[in-house]
Amino acid sequence: MVFCGSKIPIGILSWLSFLLCNHPLGVSTAIAKSAGMIEKALRGSKVEEKLYYRENKPTVDWEWMLVLGLLIGAFTAAKLSGTFQWEWMSPMWAEAFGTNVWKRLAVALCGGILLGFGARWGCGCTSGHGISGSLQLVLASWLAGALFFIGGIASAFVLYRLL
Repeated sequence: MVFCGSKIPIGILSWLSFLLCNHPLGVSTAIAKSAGMIEKALRGSKVEEKLYYRENKPTVDWEWMLVLGLLIGAFTAAKLSGTFQWEWMSPMWAEAFGTNVWKRLAVALCGGILLGFGARWGCGCTSGHGISGSLQLVLASWLAGALFFIGGIASAFVLYRLL
């Protein structure tokens, strides 16, 4: 059985997550916990008084290590395949909007903020809903997965065709 390029490993990882941790896969909570750890370093223990951080302690846990593993795994795969390269902006962006780095960073920052807001508002990210939720046959996750694709296609159309 060949695993490369298939979704079998993420499915197995999702099963193991439920089996060993009784928790679905997802990364948005780990990102929120990272923000809490940064805030705790700057503001001290006042962070722990916030309702969100009372329920989701800003600590390094298995979800946080999953995010770290995703970054290390992506880097390792790109290096081993010989496709790794540093790039400030994609050639597609440069062709459509020019090479102004500040413009690119501003759009990336706004997109990241909107993505983070949506993930928290939707009670989960694309991996949480699209993988773990659909694995559990949760109707809201199937709907969210379809809307992720529709939103992505619409955003790309607006960004690259209309602007």
